[in-house]
This record gives sequence, C-alpha cells and structure tokens, in this order.
Amino acid sequence: MDASRKYAAEFIGTAFLLATVVGSGIMAERLAGGNVAVALLGNTIPTGAILYVLITMLGPISGAHFNPAVTFAFWLRGEIEARESLVYIGLQVAGGLIGVWAAHAMFAEDIFQASAKIRTGGAQWFAEIVATFGLVFTIFATLKASPKSVAAAVGLYITAAYWFTASTSFANPAVTVARAFSDTFAGIRPIDMPWFIAMQFIGAAAAFAVCRWLLAEGGKAGEAG
Repeated sequence: MDASRKYAAEFIGTAFLLATVVGSGIMAERLAGGNVAVALLGNTIPTGAILYVLITMLGPISGAHFNPAVTFAFWLRGEIEARESLVYIGLQVAGGLIGVWAAHAMFAEDIFQASAKIRTGGAQWFAEIVATFGLVFTIFATLKASPKSVAAAVGLYITAAYWFTASTSFANPAVTVARAFSDTFAGIRPIDMPWFIAMQFIGAAAAFAVCRWLLAEGGKAGEAG
C-alpha cells in the first residue's frame, strides 16, 4: 500500500472521528434541555456508529488506528515501524484538530477555543487506563477471533465504555488533545490533558502485555480503531 494513502486515511479518519465526537456533543447538549444523561446518550451513539463506518472504510488502507495509543500498541507488537508510527501519530493529532475546528464551524461556534471543562482526579485517571486497556484488548482479541468483526467490536466497545467509565472513555491521546481545544460538551481542560494521555499509554501497554500472553502472540495486523 502506498504510504501516502495510508497517511491520508489516518488523517481523514481521525478528522471525521473528532468532528463526530465534538459535533454530536454540541448538538446533543443543545437539544437535551439540560438533561446530561440524554446529552451523553446523544454523544455516545454517533461516536460508536462513526467508528464502525470509518474502520470498515479505511481499515484496508491504513489499519484504521485513528489513535496514538493503538498505533503504539501495534508498534509494541512489531507490526508497524517506529518511523511510520510517528507519522501516524502526528497525522492523527493534526486530523483530530481539523475535525474539532470543522465541528465548531458547522455549529457557528468560535473556531479556536480552549476547554474549561474539569476532568481530573484518580478515579478518572484510572478510568482512562481501564478504557484504553479495554479498547486495545478488544482490537487484538477480535483480530484473532474474527478479523471481519473488528469494526463492530470497536464501535460497540466505545459505545459501552462511554457509560461504564468515569471519564466517558477518551481512550485516545489524539482525541484528548483535540478535545482540549473545544470548550463544549466533549471538552477537557488543557491542564488535565497530560494525565489522561499518560494513563492511555499505560492502558495500551498493559493490554499489549496481557494479549501477548493470552493470545500467544496470535493475530495479525489489520483493522483497529
């Protein structure tokens, strides 16, 4: 596969993921009438749905990582080279920011923002370890059990994790960075961002270690999310 096509897929996919996360959050908050549970549901369903679509479309091109923690985990497995993984990560972050700014533009929000939404504390940090562990575990285990089911498995996992984790399952450093620049329903204060990102990489590394044992290094590179 031509490298430029893989890179474009990671950039475009992450941009659409963040446009969905932030855009649906803005729409949900506007329509929920102050009911935070309804707003969260309105944010959750589109996110799970777009992951299914994006992984199905772009998985055959780039592997559909859209997530530096996922790219890191595949690098640990030796399935992506260090240089390529760094390019992936850079494009994921850039794509995420473009997606956030596109969402702001669509909803007539200020394009450039910094979030004031507090997301911090031990419980939320631990939640991000759990959320990212679960995401990477889902990808690797499903790749071995049923590679064609990865898109559905990832979409459904994130849909569930929005609700069973205290942090609403960011589970993605590129998503975390991008959401720090949106003072909307999906935002996170820039000062809270580093801890979330650190916990996400810890969760990804832990999932790699468990899968290496549990799956006996089985599975092959493919669609992620």
